[in-house]
Amino acid sequence: MRERLGVDESFDMIHLDLVYAGRGMSLFLVDGFVKDDILHYLMKLLSKLDPDQLDPDPLSQLLKTHIPYVELDREKDLNKAADTVLAGPTALVVEGCEDVIMIDARTYPVRGPAEPDLERVVRGSRDGFVETIVFNTALTRRRVRDRSLRMVYTQVGRRSMTDVCICYLKDIADPERVEHLQRVLDEIDTDALPMAEKTIEEYISGQHWNPYPVIRYTERPDTAAAHLYEGHILIIIDGSPSVMITPATFWHHLQHAEEYRQKPLVGAYLRWVRFFAFIASIFILPLYFLFSMNPDLLPEAIAFIGPSDQGVIPLMIQFLIAEIGIDLLRMAAIHTPNSLGTALGLVAAILIGQVAVDVGLFSSEVVLYLSLAAIGTFATPSYELGLADRISRLILLIVTGLFGVKGYVVGVSVWLIYLARMQTFKTPYFWPFLPFSWKALRDVLVRSPIPLKNRRPAFLHPKDPDR
Repeated sequence: MRERLGVDESFDMIHLDLVYAGRGMSLFLVDGFVKDDILHYLMKLLSKLDPDQLDPDPLSQLLKTHIPYVELDREKDLNKAADTVLAGPTALVVEGCEDVIMIDARTYPVRGPAEPDLERVVRGSRDGFVETIVFNTALTRRRVRDRSLRMVYTQVGRRSMTDVCICYLKDIADPERVEHLQRVLDEIDTDALPMAEKTIEEYISGQHWNPYPVIRYTERPDTAAAHLYEGHILIIIDGSPSVMITPATFWHHLQHAEEYRQKPLVGAYLRWVRFFAFIASIFILPLYFLFSMNPDLLPEAIAFIGPSDQGVIPLMIQFLIAEIGIDLLRMAAIHTPNSLGTALGLVAAILIGQVAVDVGLFSSEVVLYLSLAAIGTFATPSYELGLADRISRLILLIVTGLFGVKGYVVGVSVWLIYLARMQTFKTPYFWPFLPFSWKALRDVLVRSPIPLKNRRPAFLHPKDPDR
């Protein structure tokens, strides 16, 4: 054990040589991963043992009587025991026993379950997932007190041995999907999961160059619980506060918890506003550029659309510079400390906005329509979908600039066909629009009242279709 754990080479790897009840014992643990008070209490109990109390079967006596702790296990393989110690539990090696006693008295540095920044709601719970898998499973089980809830544990990564949990409701989830997901996770062959859920996504999605997400992420336990009841399968990874929801269609990325925290009519209105924002984020810039270059396409009622002053550089270059500038500002905001965020906003508003228009670098209409597109992008609930939309908007803008009306029509058609042909875990990405299902599409377009929405999504193949 000393050799496998590198006790003499790592200062935080602790090995204690002890003698209790006339037997040599050794404790192996990682400093900072163990609750000192619990381990100290167990050591006090062991120090009071007499030699005759461990005869004739010391292992059973220790496990069943003399180590009063909840999470105890035994391990024959020294390699597995060493790997378990690196994950946090303490190994107790006892003279005369073939098995190593594993005491899971670990603790991790962890932050409190605060509300996620990307999924805020006006009313609702303020707790969110954290970076510790046990905390996340507890937050999920707190909301899903169902006897069929299953938390299947596995490890991914040859060297990192990252803890991964597959969470689903056995009485609802499709068993074939569960088995497929377990098989895919078992087949992942990599050293580690440095980016946690994003590393796993690249293995299980199978669409490496596709910008559109096929897996939904959430940091809200209530959102995760709602998807469990529908028949989805969750993947919880240690070290990440983002829980993966599989499978997820295109429409799942446009839904938000706020819609269900308000009355049905208000929730339906909010959903339609999000749909409008999403459409505007992709089409408003290419469409404005198309009308600016072809004013004859506009009817008289809206003939005012188009820049009154072209500026000193071509309109297409203005759009591309402004798009890159927006991304630069976004990255700068991420890396800027909170205390300097206000200063960054003032610089962006004054220098990039007003001054750029005054010197003729940008026309005022370009700033206006680009702002609308940016607002639509940020109003998209899924951060991953918003980034994919930005790429689609840039491509559509370039195609429109190069080929005019034909480029715009072909670009939009190719975009729709591409999404229609996509699949997420063998499920059409545009379901229930393609293939068409009116009842399911109605629940997508309109936030239905909870008492009337008494069916689970059919594409999940739930065991119990009706609630």
